[in-house]
Amino acid sequence: MNESLVIIPTYDEAENIRPIVARTLAATDDRVHVLVVDDNSPDGTGDIAEQLASETDRVHVLHRTVKDGLGGAYLAGFAWGLEHGYDRLVEMDADGSHHPEYLPWMLELADSNDLVLGSRWVKGGQVENWPWYREALSRGGNLYTRLALGIAVRDATGGFRVFTRTALERIDLDGSRRRGTAFQVDLCWRALEAGLHVVETPITFTEREHGVSKMSGNIVRESLTLVTKWGIARRLREARSLVRDHHRLPSVRRNAHVVKGRAA
Repeated sequence: MNESLVIIPTYDEAENIRPIVARTLAATDDRVHVLVVDDNSPDGTGDIAEQLASETDRVHVLHRTVKDGLGGAYLAGFAWGLEHGYDRLVEMDADGSHHPEYLPWMLELADSNDLVLGSRWVKGGQVENWPWYREALSRGGNLYTRLALGIAVRDATGGFRVFTRTALERIDLDGSRRRGTAFQVDLCWRALEAGLHVVETPITFTEREHGVSKMSGNIVRESLTLVTKWGIARRLREARSLVRDHHRLPSVRRNAHVVKGRAA
């Protein structure tokens, strides 16, 4: 059985796909395969991926005709990987911002954890070639996510991750968000809600050199809106739980009093 599958979603990544696949293969052994999930890139990314697949049986290509966001590509990749028997499934960007040289350590951590997060914002993590305002936006967004959802994860928006097969089978993926950071936060939140063991490990994140980032203001706003919605829902659940516990207390006290009376 093939152990690990690195899923790389692509849309117009013709300049980046060959070097990132080459680095991934060089950094890992034969038990690690790559799946390029191409959303019908007009720049020929899918054709380049097919060339790579013809050169080695460690590379596979999944062509999609619908472009429904990063989440849609990853969900399709997860389904493909689970169907083909992989034990660990990795999220990794095509643009080189995620360094595949971290993969051996992240995959080793997956031996004892359900979800491994490559984190920019734990001790030892960092970003390269980012302007100050983008770092501030990411740090601030993650701080807001921690406070709103009551979680300890410091980089819930990051996209360099290792899921175990068991984790993906336990997470409720139906209805998960399909776009950008909202998808990443959603999956992290669902993993924690499912009681999975999540660990963060420091990485260096490097801004892409070629191509155009798919991040946009709309995606960021969607993510913040959804985090706010989830945070409110969480607090409402907690409030309802407190109310239920409060109503149960008088009955518990009466029962305790009766038992004491019998003992007397």
